[in-house]
Amino acid sequence: MSSAVRQAVSELCVPVPWGEIRGKVWGPDHGRPVLCLHGWADNCGTFNTLIPLLPKDCRYVAVDLAGHGLSSHRPPGVFYSFSAYVADVRRVVDGLRWTNFSVIGHSMGGNVAAMFSALYPEMVDALVLLDAYGFLPTDPKEVSKVMRQGMDEMIQFEKKSEEKKRVYTYEKAVERLLTANPTLSKQSVCILLERGLVQVEGGFVFSRDLRLNFKNIVRITLEQSLEMQLRIQASVLVILAEKGFEAKISESNHQKLFSTLLQGYRDRNHTVVTLPGDHHVHLNDPEVVAPLVSDFLHVKVLSQQPLA
Repeated sequence: MSSAVRQAVSELCVPVPWGEIRGKVWGPDHGRPVLCLHGWADNCGTFNTLIPLLPKDCRYVAVDLAGHGLSSHRPPGVFYSFSAYVADVRRVVDGLRWTNFSVIGHSMGGNVAAMFSALYPEMVDALVLLDAYGFLPTDPKEVSKVMRQGMDEMIQFEKKSEEKKRVYTYEKAVERLLTANPTLSKQSVCILLERGLVQVEGGFVFSRDLRLNFKNIVRITLEQSLEMQLRIQASVLVILAEKGFEAKISESNHQKLFSTLLQGYRDRNHTVVTLPGDHHVHLNDPEVVAPLVSDFLHVKVLSQQPLA
C-alpha cells in the first residue's frame, strides 16, 4: 500500500435512530462512490487489503453493519435481518448524499447489496458480489421452522439476566476467531480484530452483538429471490471462490436453488467467475480478486460516467 493511499483513509460516522453506523473511507472526496459491505460477523476491515488495489478514481466507503465492528447494536428486542440492513444502507447513503453509486458486498454483505439493488435499482450502477449469490433463498417447507427457531432464540436470550461477554487475552481472541473461521489467515484475523475487539478490564471482548448468532427470521423463497434479481438494473459481477460457498453448497441439498440464481445472472449477461481460494479470498489474497473488480469498475462505471 502506498503512503498516499494510507493518508487517504479516514473514519466515518453516520447517525442512525439508535446510535451510529461507523466505517472507513478511502479515496478522493469527489471520486466515483463505491459502498463496501462486509460479511456476517466480520467488519469493514475485511476490505483493508483489497481497496488499495482498486481504481484510485473511486471513493470507497466501507461500513460496519449494525451490531458489527464499531457500529451501534440494535435496540433490545429488535431482530437482525437482511431487510433491516438494507434500510441501514439507505440511511448511510442518504447521510452521504449519494444518489448513484456502486456496491461491493462480501457474503452476507453481498446479499444485502443485491437486495438494495433490487429495491432501489435507480441508485446502483454496478454490483460486485464476493463469494455471494446475492440472495439466500429458503425452501418454503423450511420457512416456518426457521422463523420459529429465530424467535425462540431471541426470547430465550431475553429471559436471561444481562448476558456477560467472555473476556479474552488478545492471543486467545486470535485463537478463537481462527477456530471459528479456519479460512482466515492469521494476518486477516488481526485485521478484523482491529474493529472486532473492545478492551475491557482484564482483556478484550468481541464487539459484535451476540444476537447476530440467532436465525434470521425474515426469509424469502427462490421464486421471490428470482423476482428481486430481475429488478436489478446494475451490471453485476459475481466472484465465487472454489473453496468457498460453492464447495459447501455442492455438498448440500440446496445446490439447485443457488444454481438457478447463478443461471439467472448469466441469462441477463452478467458475469459469473470462479477463482481459486476460500471464502475470504478477497482479504487473504486480494491480488487474485483485485484485477477482476478493477476491470469491472473501469468498464462499467469509470469509462461510462464523468467524475462526480
